[in-house]
Amino acid sequence: MSDRPRLLPLLTTHRHGSRSPMTCLYRCGNACDHPVPNRSDNPYFGDLVDAEVSRRGVVRAGAVGALVLGFGGAVASGAAPAAAAPDAAGPPTVPAVPEISDFAAPQRGTGSGALTFKAIPPNKLDTLVVPNGYDHSVVIRWGDPVVPDGPGFDLHRQTAARQAKQFGYNNDYVGVLPLDRQGRRALLVVNHEYTNEDLMFPGFTSQDALSVEQVRVAMAAHGMSVVEIERVDGTGQWQVVRTGRRPYNRRVTAHGTRFDLTGPAAGSAFLKTAADPRGRVVIGTLNNCAGGVTPWGTVLSGEENFNQYFVGGDAVADEVKPKLARYGISTTARYPSGSRRWERADERFDLAKHPNEANRFGWIVEIDPFDPERRPRKHTALGRFKHEGANVIVARDGHVVAYLGDDERFDYLYKFVSEKKYRTGDSRAARQHNLSLLESGTLYVAKLDQTSAAEIDGSGRLPADGAFDGRGSWIKLVSGDRSYVPGMTAAEVLTFTRFAGDQVGATKMDRPEDVEPSLRTGKVYVALTNNSERGAAGRPAADEANPRNANRHGQILELVEDSGDNTAEAFAWSLPIVCGDPADPSTYFAGYDKTKVSPVSCPDNVAFDAAGNLWISTDGNALGSNDGLFATPVEGPERGHLKQFLTVPVGAETCGPFITADNRSVFVAVQHPGELTGASVENPASNWPDGDIAKPGVVVAWRLDGAPIGT
Repeated sequence: MSDRPRLLPLLTTHRHGSRSPMTCLYRCGNACDHPVPNRSDNPYFGDLVDAEVSRRGVVRAGAVGALVLGFGGAVASGAAPAAAAPDAAGPPTVPAVPEISDFAAPQRGTGSGALTFKAIPPNKLDTLVVPNGYDHSVVIRWGDPVVPDGPGFDLHRQTAARQAKQFGYNNDYVGVLPLDRQGRRALLVVNHEYTNEDLMFPGFTSQDALSVEQVRVAMAAHGMSVVEIERVDGTGQWQVVRTGRRPYNRRVTAHGTRFDLTGPAAGSAFLKTAADPRGRVVIGTLNNCAGGVTPWGTVLSGEENFNQYFVGGDAVADEVKPKLARYGISTTARYPSGSRRWERADERFDLAKHPNEANRFGWIVEIDPFDPERRPRKHTALGRFKHEGANVIVARDGHVVAYLGDDERFDYLYKFVSEKKYRTGDSRAARQHNLSLLESGTLYVAKLDQTSAAEIDGSGRLPADGAFDGRGSWIKLVSGDRSYVPGMTAAEVLTFTRFAGDQVGATKMDRPEDVEPSLRTGKVYVALTNNSERGAAGRPAADEANPRNANRHGQILELVEDSGDNTAEAFAWSLPIVCGDPADPSTYFAGYDKTKVSPVSCPDNVAFDAAGNLWISTDGNALGSNDGLFATPVEGPERGHLKQFLTVPVGAETCGPFITADNRSVFVAVQHPGELTGASVENPASNWPDGDIAKPGVVVAWRLDGAPIGT
């Protein structure tokens, strides 16, 4: 192999919003320059099943109202995290977690009130900007020590061993879980999605020229971090705890952490390898994107663009190639464009030698931040695809429901309903039971119908009935060990879930990313980021849920489950927001006066504050300004009044976000600052946050007067 630097995609052929070609290379392996993996001919929209849709019984003790959340809007009442006792020969005993069921109970609002901050204008500044009356600070950045004996950051002395004790690269999902009832201490849990070796290693020329040790540094910079933080002087500001035992602090990496496989596909032939002949233990997690906090106090993390880490797809058996190609893995070249060449440090990333290794990634990961000795798990019952993340709500009848998006052009929206029911209470037995809820259940894929199909012409023009809306159904794919997809076993459905969605005629969407249910109303919100292929030759044209061809800006989808029951098998849907410049007639903001809303492009992650307002972060702003964080009420007369709350530095993406249940702090992850074509360690495109090289980091913003964020 040559040491010639890898070529970046030409700007003239770049088709992914305003995202830099450098980001396309490192984040998703130039996905836009490869064929769309979904080549199925299933209809984009089909008629709903004529037979009456079966529904689960409705129990009136609504869990939406019963979820009295702890700090961070994450831990349900009666589900206080409890640390398991470590082995006698293990590390120092982890202190018991205080009961938190009534800590910082959030407001009961439904997102119908006005947001009081003055929207900040779009900009291209190399700094983080918040509204007047607010402040912000960096909580933690790449290279900061995580474990108590972690070394300080030294750009010129990085090793895999050092990086494995430091905060990883390109933080994405952010979760905050309380450690006390007074709101003074918490655990910060963060994903590290991918690395950019151009911006990490001085003198970088190519992946091939990296030493094996540098490849291992990159592996160690992937994964997750758990870090203890503390409130600063009773304000909305938080900082990392730098002294004391900090027994919860840990790093999860791509090369050094073992994960247990759970669910029906665990142990199947598709997951067995030479190193793991039982198919039940995986080393590492890759390309962790968004996530969610469960009602029982764990964190879920989605493995997304894992395809770019594998080589040798050209040498696998012919019957395996379609399965790899459907997940974006090249089967025609040994070293596809965007390859990271990790097989030089670990041969399991060479599919010519280990063809099943790719099947061991693309899952939802669950980590228990309160038990450093508990091995993280990959839940096969939730299906395998390019998971953006997973977010959970407890339905009225006690079943747990997780909503899932497959972040690929023309791929699908999913839902998982647990077999078991959630147990309330603070007992160890209740938490142990709840820790098993995602191991078995029913997986569905969404199929949407439309009400104004004949009026959709790809321009984004609103139909005559004044709304983009329709009905939809959840198509059952698998329940426990039983498959509902003809010709596929349950293990096949769960390991090759995209094929199952193809076969049952699921609705092809415009990159469904984060999917978040409101814990106040039960309504579900989906970020559909964009789709440059919409309406292209041979590709599906616009429809009512994806109303624009060559969709550059994306939209927000709202689902209302029948009877307000999150386990229902039918729903109504609408598009409250069609993103872009408000002056563009193809945009829509729930009917709100568009002269008063902020321009927004490429929604990526969504979250709710304690008052029920929807917050939206963006990735790849195609309007020419920096990415940012936005908020809007979702009910009442202010519905659709979208306002920009912050912007991130040059070249960066806004990830997270996470708003604490007392509404006093909003956390965001500033991912890939300065990631612009031509940038390097020696020639950075951004100096955020320390005035030297660009470093990804987590930021917290708060109101100077101590009042709630936003409202």
